[in-house]
Amino acid sequence: MKALVWLGPERMEVREVDEPRPGPGEVVVKTEAAGICGSEVEGYLGRMANRKPPLVMGHEYAGAVSEVGEAVDRAWRGRRVAVNPIVGCGRCRYCTSGDRNLCPDRHLVGIGVPGGFAVASVVPERCLFALPDGMDARLGALVEPLANGVHAMRQLAGKPGRVAVIGAGTIGLACVQAALLNGVEVVTVVERHAKRREQALGLGAHEAFEDLSSVKPGQDVVVDAVGAEATRVGAVELLGPAGTAVFIGLHEDESALPWHRVIRANIRVQGTFGYADRDFQQALDWLAAGKAVLPLSPIRPLTEGPAAFSALAAGPLDEIKVFLG
Repeated sequence: MKALVWLGPERMEVREVDEPRPGPGEVVVKTEAAGICGSEVEGYLGRMANRKPPLVMGHEYAGAVSEVGEAVDRAWRGRRVAVNPIVGCGRCRYCTSGDRNLCPDRHLVGIGVPGGFAVASVVPERCLFALPDGMDARLGALVEPLANGVHAMRQLAGKPGRVAVIGAGTIGLACVQAALLNGVEVVTVVERHAKRREQALGLGAHEAFEDLSSVKPGQDVVVDAVGAEATRVGAVELLGPAGTAVFIGLHEDESALPWHRVIRANIRVQGTFGYADRDFQQALDWLAAGKAVLPLSPIRPLTEGPAAFSALAAGPLDEIKVFLG
């Protein structure tokens, strides 16, 4: 079967690979739509140490179950599903409470094992979330990024009045949608790309600016969905007393913060990674009900994958999400 294989920095090609076979507790999912994540573009450029070539990436995807292994409920065969790519051990206190994103032994489909940028992939049964009949596969692929936004907003105590989101890529817009659906009064977006600012406003953001200096200080919460040192510092500077900086972007590993301001203003610094099972289900329910909406672009064939990654590495596209399938 065909798979899009990452071979090293800026090297990617479509190759023939062996058909996957499910082991006990596993199924085979035939990919219908798989979104390219910003972290995968960073990986394509060689900036993510957790990705080792050769690798079939793809952790935002949906498809249909074509085969089931031993000890798997046969009712899954033929079901269309969204894949939760976080694979926990299934035994620790985090996994048993649905917080697989906190499992010390977790790995991710598309990072630790081959993912959705292929005709088919092997997935543990516990990673399957059934799609409602007729749901667009692209919406199924968007469950994973939206779940990140759901989880980020769930970390906050109470209901903040003003939330600013830095970065209007898929994860930033997921945070915008989650903030709005949680009843935040004013949601502000900071994004350099004009088309993305326009899209953020179209999705309900109350205001959108090109740079941090245009945002009104005194925010209750600032979400940094970029992860650069400048955006992390900017997130802290925009907060009012006792505000919360939520760091979800992974662009840089190390960066300085104005710690005197953090301490003297009683600022809370909150890292957020992944999502609990309940966040994933909430994201799926919102997308299925049309409460959360993200622009959908056509699904490109796997053969266009290398060109798509190359274009995304060169800079933001007007498309919020590029889908392969």
